[in-house]
Amino acid sequence: MAPGSEYNPPEGPLDLLHHDAQIVVVNKPDGLLSVPGKGEHLADCLIIRLQAVFPDVLLVHRLDRDTSGVMVFALTPHAQRHLGLQFEKRYAKKTYVARLDGRLEPKSGTVDLPLIVDWENRPRQMVDPENGRPAQTDWKVLRHEGDTTRVRLFPKTGRSHQLRVHMLSLGHPILGDPLYASGAALDHDRMMLHSEELRIKHPDGGASLKFRAPAPF
Repeated sequence: MAPGSEYNPPEGPLDLLHHDAQIVVVNKPDGLLSVPGKGEHLADCLIIRLQAVFPDVLLVHRLDRDTSGVMVFALTPHAQRHLGLQFEKRYAKKTYVARLDGRLEPKSGTVDLPLIVDWENRPRQMVDPENGRPAQTDWKVLRHEGDTTRVRLFPKTGRSHQLRVHMLSLGHPILGDPLYASGAALDHDRMMLHSEELRIKHPDGGASLKFRAPAPF
């Protein structure tokens, strides 16, 4: 969470995309933490809200507070282990949509820059070729919208703030990003980053599953 920023999580019912005996898939709204933060004022979060409906819900992965979109949770320890391994081994495939400041060229490309926490400016992350952990993101321009660019992002790794720092490294920060955007690029009612699609194997039987939630911007 950005230093000094107030936490005013959105109200409203859960946007459930799927649930069965093993998993529950939800469309997380922007502005809501995935898990509780430090302090009672940061207790409200997606997993706590899910527990009211699914008492046995277990965490598999996270989205940043200001990122919206598809998340999967486990309902059994078996499902949590199975899904956790899919994310660890990069079998789970994630697709994001973002709006960037400026006109990104060319039409597609890859960012391959190692990332590490910026200890003096936590929770910010930064590029560090010597000490950073490997991080790769493929990107594809969908269209230019005035002086902004709508892109689809395909993270190959899952580092903290990876998409946000990688887009900044191209000179095109994500619009509304409270940590990495500045000036006019920061002046938006939300961060324009959304987890559009998630592909996984079902923990019970291994069937291929695809879940989508269109970007709300």
